[in-house]
Amino acid sequence: MAHGHPGDSAAPRLRYHGILPALIGTTVCLSVAHAADTNKPQTHHTAPAPSAATAPRPASAEHIIVHRIPDSAPGNQPGGGLIHPQDGVKSVSTVSQDFISKQAPMATAFQLAAMLPGANVSSSDPMGFSPNTDITVRGLDNSAIGYVLEGMPLNDVAAYSGTPSQFADSENYQEIALSQGSADLDSPVLNAAGGLMNLTFRDPAQKAGGDASVSYGSYNTNREFIRLDTGDIAHTGIRGFVSYSHGATDNWRGPGRDEKQHVDFKLLKEWGQGNRASLIGTFNTTITSWYPEPTMDTWKSDGIKGQNNLLAHYDSSNPENGANYWRLWRDGERTLYGGAPVHLTLTDHLTLDVTPYAQLAYGNWPGGSTLSETGLYQGTQALSDTLNLPGAQDGVGVVRADYTQRSYRSGFTSALHYKTGWNDFVLGYWYDYGDDNEQQPFTAVQTNGYAPDIWAQNGRDVIRLSNGERLLGGSFHTISQTNALFVGDHMSLLHDHLAIDLGFKAVMMSRDGTNSMPGPQYHVGSNSMEPLPRLGVRWRIDAENQIFFNATTNFRAPDQSALYNTYDPSSGEMYGTGSADVRNEYSISEELGYRRTGRWIIGSLTLFNYNFTNRQISTQAVQNGSIVSTTMNAGGQTSRGVDVEIGLRPWHHFSPYVSGEYLHATIDNDLISGGDLLRTRGRIAVRSPTLQAAAGLSYDDGHIFGVVTVHYTGHQYATFMNDERVSDHTTGDLAIGYRFSDHIHLHQPTLRMNFINITNEHYLSGVASPTMNAKDTTGVYGTTIAGSAPSYFIGGGFAALFTASTGF
Repeated sequence: MAHGHPGDSAAPRLRYHGILPALIGTTVCLSVAHAADTNKPQTHHTAPAPSAATAPRPASAEHIIVHRIPDSAPGNQPGGGLIHPQDGVKSVSTVSQDFISKQAPMATAFQLAAMLPGANVSSSDPMGFSPNTDITVRGLDNSAIGYVLEGMPLNDVAAYSGTPSQFADSENYQEIALSQGSADLDSPVLNAAGGLMNLTFRDPAQKAGGDASVSYGSYNTNREFIRLDTGDIAHTGIRGFVSYSHGATDNWRGPGRDEKQHVDFKLLKEWGQGNRASLIGTFNTTITSWYPEPTMDTWKSDGIKGQNNLLAHYDSSNPENGANYWRLWRDGERTLYGGAPVHLTLTDHLTLDVTPYAQLAYGNWPGGSTLSETGLYQGTQALSDTLNLPGAQDGVGVVRADYTQRSYRSGFTSALHYKTGWNDFVLGYWYDYGDDNEQQPFTAVQTNGYAPDIWAQNGRDVIRLSNGERLLGGSFHTISQTNALFVGDHMSLLHDHLAIDLGFKAVMMSRDGTNSMPGPQYHVGSNSMEPLPRLGVRWRIDAENQIFFNATTNFRAPDQSALYNTYDPSSGEMYGTGSADVRNEYSISEELGYRRTGRWIIGSLTLFNYNFTNRQISTQAVQNGSIVSTTMNAGGQTSRGVDVEIGLRPWHHFSPYVSGEYLHATIDNDLISGGDLLRTRGRIAVRSPTLQAAAGLSYDDGHIFGVVTVHYTGHQYATFMNDERVSDHTTGDLAIGYRFSDHIHLHQPTLRMNFINITNEHYLSGVASPTMNAKDTTGVYGTTIAGSAPSYFIGGGFAALFTASTGF
């Protein structure tokens, strides 16, 4: 309130010009400086001319300084950082640093996105180290989702899946955005019927400094993290950061220990009118221990104990038992991702975005197995060799069945934008090249259970035949190339009340492969060309309310494993028959939604519909003792449902958030099994819980903070015949902490505790390997179709973690 000077007949008024509505929901500080009283007598003396900062202001006006506290400040984001205002033509949900910074520091992108509508995370490890994990979005699994880090793809080149523990350290994420319905027009992904997970790194700090943290908790977990920011390097305008982390943990059930080292970096240069170029990268090396995935029978009989765990000690007296020794099931993997996103403002109307990228990966996914010393086959070719396996009994010895993958991927995306009037045209091109080499050698196991070279790279340690060649269960080499052209137009009409997006993408994909195993198959190849049109509309009713509609198309070629024959080295028989004549999945999806961005409430409600042909379902198969990823064709599918999420802006430092989903996903046709048909038409699709709900409550006053979250997942079927399912389950997590004020060179030293699965719920978190039918059933043509047991993920148990961190 403005006050007049004493003796004034009329007090000057502070006129309100509508600035504050733009700051609703943002904390502001107002400082009022009264002008000098011109009625006072003036003292005449010589003085220096006033500077701009000290010059007197007109007496007729008040001076108001508005200090804006950024939305990114801790505790200042709606829903505790689990929701953000959106303005596009499709459904998008986000997780920001405000929420991420309060979670366990080794939490993966999957775990951090688990509260968002439609996201169902199946994990095996509370600490996030294990690769035994999956995420479904609206019932569509991990391999149906695109993963992109600042314009570069992170999906596996062969199986489309993503391993979130490899992506980045959580401290370096600025935001995780999940588009549930579709990928962006220019996204470099092929498989994103289930949507797009778009990951964004924080920008390097303007000033030199850094962050460091140490953590210790349950299961002898320890983690150390440090990040260094360069600030402006030698006045070039270039700034960057590099971070390193190390973590290790014991398996929470059964024997085993995981260890991980990780490096992230980013260099950034900004200049001119919006020009921006960066170099980003992430390197990960890890060795993880396998968590056995039980059947329903073993789960009911043993739970988290007994046969659902690997053996802590090697059993040399029994080869079948010895194959379950935990050291034979340790996975080693190294990955390197690199990209260089560039944005250039060419003219007032023309901009160019280019992102070259590259990906290198090597891993070994072994398993304990047994092998006969005689009667072996290389593909279909019988061998006369006799092996000499340590500790063999009755001609059978324990081996480590290795499964190595060495892959290289590179490419670039480019998009030229031309903006004029109410049109923003885009013309773009995406090229991707992949080189994938997968082999299945074997390593002999010593009588004490030792098998050398966990990476299976040393040629001296693998089993070789008398002619010097390695004994192999499989050997595939695939070159894949993708060319995509896209064109679109974003139209902003009626003062941006109406926005229309039109787009068209033509994708051409070719695969050329060789199967080096002796047999009927050597060269394989496939070619695909798919047109992918799209349409999006957003109508802004007023400043707080919007409706949107989005219709997109997607396609996905089957995994590379579908191309190749696989053989049993003990009999020469085929595990599976590969074919170049495989059918691509094609889907059409629609969304109709409402958004509100109000003074206190931010929320959305989205209706969605999907229609699939040749629906690809990711599963796992045992090949020569190794568990590998593959896909199965689930025919047609229709998925319909509704997503809802609501978050409140901070009120007395409290920020609640709720989300939920109703999903009705059905199989459209009977499925082929052997020479008959299973009666699957109209049954519920696998991995598609009908109901999901999540709620979170955050408190943050700048010093004391806490987050409590609860997540409910309804039952989900594990077979296409719906004769076996996972029960519903509810889990909860808690985080509490305290931020100290800056002290000397330390910026906000922080102590926090994270409690994961606070009720220590023992539950099946998801379906690892679905099957057609669990019980024997009669097919359409009257034959008996034998049942096959699905396998499941066991959810991680209770864990507590203490973290001390500080900036500097």
